[in-house]
Amino acid sequence: MRIALSSDHAGFRLKQTVVAYLRSAGHQIDDLGTDSEDPVDYPPYCAAAARAVVKGTADFAIVLGGSGQGEAISANKVHGVRAALCHDEATARLARQHNDANVLSLGARILPPELALVIVDVFLSTSFEGGRHVPRLAEIATIEDEECD
Repeated sequence: MRIALSSDHAGFRLKQTVVAYLRSAGHQIDDLGTDSEDPVDYPPYCAAAARAVVKGTADFAIVLGGSGQGEAISANKVHGVRAALCHDEATARLARQHNDANVLSLGARILPPELALVIVDVFLSTSFEGGRHVPRLAEIATIEDEECD
């Protein structure tokens, strides 16, 4: 699987942990920055990771910050992205099963690294259920299209 990752300075250390973990599991990683704990604004980094998914150069993206809130909001501004802020296994599983989320957002100041890696595993290994959720995703896409006009 090819995964794009990005973070701000607050998410940098956890991003490094996630990158190493995913590489050791055999995934292809595109680390889109930031490259240190020097303060940066997260929106451009999150948008870059989200755009990689929409363009098809990544299967999924993971964005990381202090809380993960702003990162999810930024990623969701990219047309075609369904970013989910996940704090546990259940939210990760449901984000994929019900919402076909394609971007995972994590809060480095919220999650211990061990739990973050479990969330990553659940997110990446869970499939979209389809069925009753398909019409809802179509409604979301319609809203997105309306906002682009």
